[in-house]
Amino acid sequence: MKKRFERSNRLFRRAKASIPGGVNSPVRAFGAVGGAPPFIAGGSGARIRDEDGNEYVDLVCSWGPLIHGHAPDFVVEAVKAAAEKGTSFGAPTRAEVQAAELVKRAFPSMELVRFVNSGTEAVMSALRVARGFTGRDRVVKFEGCYHGHSDGLLVRAGSGALTFGVPGSPGVPPAYAGRTLTARYNDLDSVEAAFGKNAKSIAAVIVEPVAGNMGVVPPARGFLRGLRRITRECGALLVFDEVITGFRVALGGAQELYGVKPDLTCLGKIIGGGLPVGAYGGRADVMALVSPLGPVYQAGTLSGNPVATAAGLATMKRLFRGGTYEGLERAARELEEGITAAAKEAGARVTTNRVGSMQTWFFTGKRVRDYESATASDTGRYAAFFHAMLRRGVYMPPSQFEAVFVSTAHRKADVARVVRAARGAFRETV
Repeated sequence: MKKRFERSNRLFRRAKASIPGGVNSPVRAFGAVGGAPPFIAGGSGARIRDEDGNEYVDLVCSWGPLIHGHAPDFVVEAVKAAAEKGTSFGAPTRAEVQAAELVKRAFPSMELVRFVNSGTEAVMSALRVARGFTGRDRVVKFEGCYHGHSDGLLVRAGSGALTFGVPGSPGVPPAYAGRTLTARYNDLDSVEAAFGKNAKSIAAVIVEPVAGNMGVVPPARGFLRGLRRITRECGALLVFDEVITGFRVALGGAQELYGVKPDLTCLGKIIGGGLPVGAYGGRADVMALVSPLGPVYQAGTLSGNPVATAAGLATMKRLFRGGTYEGLERAARELEEGITAAAKEAGARVTTNRVGSMQTWFFTGKRVRDYESATASDTGRYAAFFHAMLRRGVYMPPSQFEAVFVSTAHRKADVARVVRAARGAFRETV
């Protein structure tokens, strides 16, 4: 094993001398599954290869945004053409307008759109606007939902914070955390209770309409509509964090899939085609508060960066083509069915949650519908399965509490290879 990852191991040791923990995002350190991470040298289509020359079917897809796979020609060409004209202007460009128009076309609830540089920045900005619009300062979030690493939202967070068992973070002032109320995902009673005591001080409810950072957890029937009703009755705004689900579970995201219209929406990942980008937007009367139209300040030199915007335009335009989401659904369903059958054959206790082209294989025999049931999963078994799959040439999320993604580049042969690997991995680890 050491020999197989010799170059990656050397790079990891070298990285630790210059980068905290040797990585630039915590989950990459493999702390949740053990061992050292392979360093990725490149990718094409549904495959990636590491510095030691090992090739993998990639089920991470850069944590979701690579919906067309790695280095598709049309994105690479768009990036090259944009870079040749200049990498940054800090001034308006035609491409920004075109990208905003595409976002609005897919998401009718986003009447005005502001581009930023990450999902974290989009959420932080959207909540600032919500507070400015309502004149209130509290926000309701849900256990296990992750909305980036801004101070006020690292409370019972998912993703990296959940993986390492850290519900908050040192360095976050208690006053910031105190403005955030935590409710239980898929539990409207807990939301009603939060509003019952704080209705006049709650500016917004923010939710991943399909949770993706405690693993994939779909909304229960009536949950999102219930949030819409409660917020409307109490004068608060409903904010959908569609950084993962936007353009992923449907062209118009989870709000199209479930027929619920939020006041504000946060996007990221896919709209940059793999480059750093994010966006927030919503009702025109709410977004009218954003500077320079209104008094809520938010700015960024690299917002609407021409190279990232070019990649996003190329990516989004392809998604408007007919048959794209039908193909993604077909591949994701085949993967789900194959993994379910392989687990059953081996006697492994695995529950699969899937929405569109994202899914999670929870190592538990019970239904997973919230933070508590997600964290009941056997993370030790997941870690063993993860490494068994890695040895068989399948790259999965190095955490039980993340999503597996397929792309338009994943062919039947790729899905079949993953399922074959899973059969062997389940037999090895049960």
